[in-house]
Amino acid sequence: MNKTGHCAKSSITLDWLAHADEAQFIDALGGVFERAPWVAKAVIALRPFTSINALSEAMVAAMFAAPHERQRALIAAHPPLTGHARARRAMTVHSRREQQSAGLDACTDEELQALETLNERYRMRFGLPFIIAVKGLSPAQIINALRTRLDNTPQAEFQTSLEQIAMIARFRLDALIVGSIP
Repeated sequence: MNKTGHCAKSSITLDWLAHADEAQFIDALGGVFERAPWVAKAVIALRPFTSINALSEAMVAAMFAAPHERQRALIAAHPPLTGHARARRAMTVHSRREQQSAGLDACTDEELQALETLNERYRMRFGLPFIIAVKGLSPAQIINALRTRLDNTPQAEFQTSLEQIAMIARFRLDALIVGSIP
């Protein structure tokens, strides 16, 4: 724990989470779902978690159980996929790291143009940002997924966005929690 009584983010364990007070728990996990600490708060009473899977499943269930408008706000809180440094400055640390790992900070001019154009078309069609779990994807794969998903119905795309958020959250939990089995 640091001098404020919070566990250092790099040493969070399931055991620590089981004993953390509410503020510590939310501080530790509040960023797993983009700008939505309410998801972490929703699972506090379900502690202790025996695995990252159990924690992830509980958090995802809380997200899916939320009212439609809260889910919509969660989707809307995600930043656009971009290679522009100016846009990255407004992102959470998690989002910046994820987009950088997918090479979005090193896009070609053509890729940047395609991302901007397709993101705008997506936002116009669905009224929300395009969300994809970028881990392990290249800019070209992300652009292809964006093109493909433009053909979805609004309802299917809303569901797909929530599923992608669940994947992003799982990747974040895996990176955040140490010393435990999946």
